[in-house]
Amino acid sequence: MTAERFELGLNSFGEVATDGDRVLSDAETVRLIVEEARLAESVGLDVFSVGEHYREGHNDSATPVLLAAIATATERIKLGTAVTVLSTNDPVRLYHEFSTLDAVSNGRAQLVLGRASATESFPLFGYDLTDYRRLFEEKLDLFMRLQREDPVSWSGTVRSPLVEQRLHPRMQPGGIPTWIGVGGSPNSVIRAARYGLPLMLAIIGGRPQRFAGHIDLYHRALAQFGHSARPIGQHSLGLIADTDDEAAETWWRYWEPVMQQAARERGFHKPTRERYAAEIDSGALFVGSPETVAQKIAQVARDLRLSRFDLKYDIMHLPRQARARTIELLGREVAPRVRELLTQEPANA
Repeated sequence: MTAERFELGLNSFGEVATDGDRVLSDAETVRLIVEEARLAESVGLDVFSVGEHYREGHNDSATPVLLAAIATATERIKLGTAVTVLSTNDPVRLYHEFSTLDAVSNGRAQLVLGRASATESFPLFGYDLTDYRRLFEEKLDLFMRLQREDPVSWSGTVRSPLVEQRLHPRMQPGGIPTWIGVGGSPNSVIRAARYGLPLMLAIIGGRPQRFAGHIDLYHRALAQFGHSARPIGQHSLGLIADTDDEAAETWWRYWEPVMQQAARERGFHKPTRERYAAEIDSGALFVGSPETVAQKIAQVARDLRLSRFDLKYDIMHLPRQARARTIELLGREVAPRVRELLTQEPANA
């Protein structure tokens, strides 16, 4: 990792925003995301990524379509996913969508593939959760072959076989940048290394440094599979405001009800002010002034040997003004400060 190559990006889950006392419609939120991606490019950010969800309040269910709209509204910023649920996508269709996006955007497309932490897409598209592992393993194998081989012959249990098949439009030789999203499973880390793919850590709670063992495992596995070093990124949640107090108060107002729901649905700890303060201080929430957030990103980048950090900036009903301010401050103040900090020797060196 070098400061010059360190990338900072944004992740959106298409969550509905507010404007004053008014909740935006789904259509307005979709158009807002395109506007926010344009803003992200204008302030110098490197990547804008969109998730894939199928639940109330989220408008990222047609990610390639949304990214294509963003491609026509921007010129430079890289366009990715956060994450694509490969298990419930067809790899052939996914190839076509992203080869087309790459063509439309003049080579800016990339994606992060994951097995899904939210499982709404499985019943929606007629998949059985008991096939969770097999679906991802076979579809990843096929998708990577489609990117790396031409033509492709393949057979498996999750879709019909292919015989000497060529797809169009073609991707650039070797395919587009494809990351594996990992929420904590060592097997997922090894899988990424086996394919020689970059690793994206989804760290949404607890000290990010607890993933140091995963990073060591990843580097050992890359070497054993005969691959050179690959990029490592981190996805975490947060908000940037002009002061620490403003950021903390704003994010708490919208994060607390989301975490209450997560506690009911998924057994997470109920949010408390004490836990919240701990997550800001040393955990996975990047909430604060530009200097506070820059210091925290730089520290975790050193500790986990990151080459990329993505901030998930939208959360249910967060005002559009707060979203825009986070984007502006991340690009104009945090990003250059992070790169400056990464050029300096650590204080304990």
